[in-house]
Amino acid sequence: SCKNADGVEFYNEINLYARVNSKDSREKRSDRSITCFMRKWKEKVAWPRITKENIKPAWLSVDFDNWRDWEGDEEVERAMVEQYAELLEKVTDKGPPPAM
Repeated sequence: SCKNADGVEFYNEINLYARVNSKDSREKRSDRSITCFMRKWKEKVAWPRITKENIKPAWLSVDFDNWRDWEGDEEVERAMVEQYAELLEKVTDKGPPPAM
């Protein structure tokens, strides 16, 4: 719920398709919208839609620019590990100590 500048209160309730992990979910409020970053409770289970009902409200939308799909996670993690290994190699390979 929220109030506008005139003090009028607005309230919406969304019944999501399935349970989300509230400890790993966030929201961001701006002047014109509320953006929710939600992590599903069962991450590797696809939802056929976002809401429990088969009808989605017109004001509710998915921001696919910020979408992260679980199917590609393994490749992303592998790339991050390889990048970290390369960085670690650069840092630890300092060559022989300087002559005194």
